[in-house]
Amino acid sequence: MPLLVTDHSWTQTGSTVFISVPLNGVTKVDIVSSDEYLKVHFPPFLLEVFLSELVDDDQSSAKIGNGVAVISLSKRTNKLWEHLAISTYDKETKREIRERALSKMQEKLAAEAKNRSEKRHHEKKYTLKTMMNMESEERERIQKMKDAERERTTAELKAWQLKENKIAEEAARLKLQSQTNNFKNIKAVKDTSENGGSGGKNDKFALRESRVEEEEEWLRKQAEARRVVNADIEELKDLTEEERNPDWLKEKGNNFFAAGDYLSALNAYNLAIRLNRKISALFSNRAACHLKLRNFHKAIEDSSQALELLTPAVSTNSAARARAHVRRGTAFCQLQLYAEGLQEYQTALKIDPNNEAVQADAQKIRDIIQGSAE
Repeated sequence: MPLLVTDHSWTQTGSTVFISVPLNGVTKVDIVSSDEYLKVHFPPFLLEVFLSELVDDDQSSAKIGNGVAVISLSKRTNKLWEHLAISTYDKETKREIRERALSKMQEKLAAEAKNRSEKRHHEKKYTLKTMMNMESEERERIQKMKDAERERTTAELKAWQLKENKIAEEAARLKLQSQTNNFKNIKAVKDTSENGGSGGKNDKFALRESRVEEEEEWLRKQAEARRVVNADIEELKDLTEEERNPDWLKEKGNNFFAAGDYLSALNAYNLAIRLNRKISALFSNRAACHLKLRNFHKAIEDSSQALELLTPAVSTNSAARARAHVRRGTAFCQLQLYAEGLQEYQTALKIDPNNEAVQADAQKIRDIIQGSAE
């Protein structure tokens, strides 16, 4: 049996009843209240009050501290009570009042639990929506970056294609001019032969000159390239004579590249190019370094520069031209520009049709393009 509390006290105002219950050192307190009932249970003590007037339970409150529980009951009617409790209820009436109070308490607890659950649900939903919005914004930002990169790459490609078209037009013009000169030389030989002339040695020389004209131009350009050395750059003053030799630097770069030290090879080619920008092999080899270092746009630029220097197109420089086209094609493919890459490989195969490695790579690119189309 619980011990009934008798040392509680109460006071009132016109609107509120205050009940003070000493807790006798107990810290665990259970309070049940309704509009007509109050129970304060702190085992083994129990205070049970059947209120003499109705109160507004929703506006009432309880505070526990300093060893005392203070219950504030908001009156339904603004008046002073004569008594705190009614002591004349029979057992059945008290049981019914207790059951109503307990039922109301359970409903109140269920409603509070439901509200908490709905609040957590709304908070979770809001958090999820916020995260989805953030992810959507991040996707949009990444897509904008991709679009900007694609536009930049497309613009660079168009500029490069325009430059290549100009080079092709100039090459076509030079070829037409060469063919015209050859036709004139052949016609001159034919006219001399028909007129019974004896210029056999001169005629033979004219025919041979038309065949080797481009070879001689290529050799002349190579000889001039070896003579053009820019050694007047201020920061190159401290270099030794050997270090100012582009061919020596090219050999050093080749050795670094073979050892897998692509950054050192790149630095060697950079210095060599600063000394002499007329040697095609320097640009072609630097393009190979850029491919290894994944600088694909720079690889395209250097391969294009090498091809500009590899003119006129003669048998002597055919291998170098094929390499430059393959390197430029590889860079295009790494940028996922497979159609442009395939075009470079096909150009390389026109120069070196029996190269099995280039044939195999070109077929791989065709397979990728066909797979993308499907």
